[in-house]
Amino acid sequence: MSRIVAGAAGGLPLKSVPGDSTRPTTDRVKEALFSRLESYDILGSARVLDLYAGAGSLGLEAASRGARSVLLVELAPKAVAVCQANAGIVNKALRNDVVSVRRGSVDSVLDSFAPVPGANGGKTWDVVFMDPPYPLTEEELAKTLEKVALVLEDGATIVVERSSRSAEPTWPVGLERFAEKKYGETRLWFAEPVKVGAE
Repeated sequence: MSRIVAGAAGGLPLKSVPGDSTRPTTDRVKEALFSRLESYDILGSARVLDLYAGAGSLGLEAASRGARSVLLVELAPKAVAVCQANAGIVNKALRNDVVSVRRGSVDSVLDSFAPVPGANGGKTWDVVFMDPPYPLTEEELAKTLEKVALVLEDGATIVVERSSRSAEPTWPVGLERFAEKKYGETRLWFAEPVKVGAE
């Protein structure tokens, strides 16, 4: 059973998505990931976007550790229901509606946040988690990363979780990898926005 590792809701058990359609991030990987993020000092008051959320464990962990707001994005109905249940558990523990859930495809949700030409900018995020299903092709992931690059705050961090056998994601213009780490069968890639044309 998955759980919140640390923070204000630390120790709380989380519901899991039935079946084998999702791959929950192990506690070991989660602890290592969040230890690194806390060393960057970006979680406190961050706006967090958890894409392909599954049961929502990464976004929920961020909420427990001080994120200002967290949005879990899922398409599969069973996973959405689990995300909603887990969001309720964590929000109750935090005594604040920090976590919300949105059903839809990742690309359509990202499109809804993108800035519209001639209008004020769209919604932006400080931390983005991406744990896409393995069947997602590298080309599809690259196109989604292009959309992610449009909705990031300056100084944001993107974390992509993939099989350790997967190739490094193709980073679009405006995103640059700054770290990667392998944990058994899992590899984490860390990227940040960069100004195009910057030295």
